Amino acid sequence: MPHKKVIVIGSGLGGLSAAISLRQEGYEVIIHEKNNKIGGKLNVLKAEGYTFDLGPSILTLPHIFERLFEKSGKKMSDYIPIRPLRPHWRNFFEDGKVVDLDPDPEIQAAEARKVGEDPGNVERFLKYSADLYDLTNEGYFEQGLDTAADFREFYGLGKFLKFDLFRSMHGGVKRFLKTRHMQDIFDYFIKYVGSSAYHSPAFMNCMPTIQYRYDLWYVDGGLYNIAIGLQKLMDELGVKVALNSEVSEIHKQGDTVTGIIANGELHRADIIVSNMEVIPAYQRLLSEDDDFMKSLEKFEPACSGLVIELGLDRKYEQLAHHNFFYSDHQKEHFHTVFKKHELPPDPTIYLVAASRTDPSVAPEGCDCLKILPHIPYIDDDNPLTREDYGALKERVLDKLERMGLTDLRKHIVFEHFWTPLDIREQYHSNKGSIYGVVSDRFKNLAFKAPKQSAKYPNLFFVGGSVNPGGGMPMVVLCGQNVAKKVVAWDGVCS
Repeated sequence: MPHKKVIVIGSGLGGLSAAISLRQEGYEVIIHEKNNKIGGKLNVLKAEGYTFDLGPSILTLPHIFERLFEKSGKKMSDYIPIRPLRPHWRNFFEDGKVVDLDPDPEIQAAEARKVGEDPGNVERFLKYSADLYDLTNEGYFEQGLDTAADFREFYGLGKFLKFDLFRSMHGGVKRFLKTRHMQDIFDYFIKYVGSSAYHSPAFMNCMPTIQYRYDLWYVDGGLYNIAIGLQKLMDELGVKVALNSEVSEIHKQGDTVTGIIANGELHRADIIVSNMEVIPAYQRLLSEDDDFMKSLEKFEPACSGLVIELGLDRKYEQLAHHNFFYSDHQKEHFHTVFKKHELPPDPTIYLVAASRTDPSVAPEGCDCLKILPHIPYIDDDNPLTREDYGALKERVLDKLERMGLTDLRKHIVFEHFWTPLDIREQYHSNKGSIYGVVSDRFKNLAFKAPKQSAKYPNLFFVGGSVNPGGGMPMVVLCGQNVAKKVVAWDGVCS
């Protein structure tokens, strides 16, 4: 058993997964976290009887989380109770149409007919999605592939061409689905990675299969209970956590990292895993020069968001647990956010009403709403003000009132909102991005940064800025794959 010391910088889900997986391999592991609790963007706000998931609010692919427990002979259900949701989510359109997504084929067929979509089109699209998922999963996900060379070696030319590389994600959707309503719905699966369906590669259409095959889940009491369950597991395994311990520097000697400086104190390590995103880590912690930083420009940030929490003194019964209120011109919405880098005049809005499933998160007869429109990451050369973001918040509330949440403002008894500036401050995310690196077929073909530093071999990265990218199950899988990579590299070097 190795006795080498690993320091993990940051306790987002990727960092927690890497720490647990490395401890299971026998390493001594300590996490340094700048904030006063673990979880990173998996965060919670409790106020005036309301409980809000500040960060992720949808759990998918729970079997990936389960592996963290199984490897120690434990059951995830003893630590994190989950339940499936029906419908998966509800979709509201400006023309008054309302469509549910549901994994039951008969229910889904009836929902498709509401907007004039042939159910057979949905079935054919989901078969296409499933083929893409199986292809992507066997190599990119499970093998932890990092580079184009890795892809060529694993897949070979024949399989590589099956990734539908010559279409955008929207192009893949449009090939099967003929109504604007269903196109908009399946285009917006790109929300999981904070990118644009018009600029992402078509193989991102693997994402609907993640829901339709493996279901969509809720964690009783709110998703922050994932972090609480993982903390219990770490306690049992002996993973140490230093809270309120902000890392200001990664110490290095030549091409080797030797430790960190946190709160002014040097902590030595044999191996470092950074859950801070790749670009901020190289900039803030390693002070790399401009030439090196330019080599990372293709890893542009994904979008940010305006995170609005509202405690209401009433319920809106038409809401499901998860809801989307669509832009009337979604192509323009994507173009405005991802190409013009401007605040959208008519955003597509994600809205969570968790009290629909879990009465414990709001007082009796009340709703707690989390509202999230996707918006551009921070442009420090042309910064937006809190007033600019406040104006967008008012447009969002106008849109929700117009689309059925009548007199919403009159029923707000608690309000909290975060801008990209708050997100960057809280998590040191690159330009306030929520999802790590953007998936863009021309900039990076949806590749993120590699998990092992090319400059410092004993420095590894985990989280949404490295492969396979953003989203809770993907960063947990990334942590597991980082641990495998550390063990393989360490075995060769020892």
